[in-house]
Amino acid sequence: MYKRSPMTTSTTTPVAASTTTSAASAEEFIASGRRTVNIEQQAVMALQDRINHDFAKACELILNCRGRVVVTGMGKSGHIGNKMAATFASTGTPSFFVHPGEAAHGDMGMITANDVVIALSNSGGSSEVVTLIPLFKRLGIPMIAMTGNPGSVLATSAEVHLNTGVEQEACPLDLAPTSSTTATLVMGDSLAIALLEARGFTAEDFAFSHPGGSLGRRLLLKVSDLMHSGDRLPVVEEGTALRTALLEVTSKGLGMTAITDNSRRLRGIFTDGDLRRTLDNGINPLTTNVEEVMTANCVTIQPNILAAEALKVMEDHNINALICIDDDNRPVGAINMHDLLKAGVV
Repeated sequence: MYKRSPMTTSTTTPVAASTTTSAASAEEFIASGRRTVNIEQQAVMALQDRINHDFAKACELILNCRGRVVVTGMGKSGHIGNKMAATFASTGTPSFFVHPGEAAHGDMGMITANDVVIALSNSGGSSEVVTLIPLFKRLGIPMIAMTGNPGSVLATSAEVHLNTGVEQEACPLDLAPTSSTTATLVMGDSLAIALLEARGFTAEDFAFSHPGGSLGRRLLLKVSDLMHSGDRLPVVEEGTALRTALLEVTSKGLGMTAITDNSRRLRGIFTDGDLRRTLDNGINPLTTNVEEVMTANCVTIQPNILAAEALKVMEDHNINALICIDDDNRPVGAINMHDLLKAGVV
């Protein structure tokens, strides 16, 4: 009769296969890291001589483009292409990335005859990218190739070839894309900055593309976006008792109030600092009118200036609040340092 063998249970925990035979020392880690930096530095420096007439022609193709710059690449080149397209887009050159595999399955519809294509492939023979060449040619789209092989299909099919080849990868096996992707990234950055300068792209233009960042807040926000206006504007007429003006200062919470004449034109400002000086001088706030202790000819600004400019005015004059006036010298708003801090301008 057949007899079953008793089941046995292994208590050994499975261990992933590893080719590591010994742990590296701290000195070996440092030496490896420095070697990588040195190899990639040499790869970048080799690009100096390749920033030539081909580079200039690539810039001209992009500047004359009526559509957008379409960047494509496979694998690690695709990751670099994604970053390249993002850099172009944020520096004044409309651009987006298309995955070559997806392009062959419908995303070619995103590309128009008005566009320019930048195709990335270290070997210049990535099949997914090469497959798209006839489609680009049929649409009459100019193509800029970035490869490490000037004799490759991609390089010879392009209107412009930018050589991003390297003598060696930082990978000791000379397999993992390292130096080659760094060189391609730097070539893309070089194009983006050359185009930025040619377009006269400004810090304000950059801020418009980055409205959520601190630069955007500093360069896009205007005083009119932040100022206290209408019922929130502290203002009293000359002839008002100082004690009444103090109530206005307190209720509006800006540490100041504007003083106007009977035509609503600005006559001066009364601040917390003026109150301290008034008390130091022994002046009775119960029997004094506000214009007797106000600061006349105070510093003012227009509401249409940038908030960053208002900050500079405050810093230059060592003050914490400003009155905003219109062209007739009538107060239309007020802003203080706290408003700028809250908005992230400071």
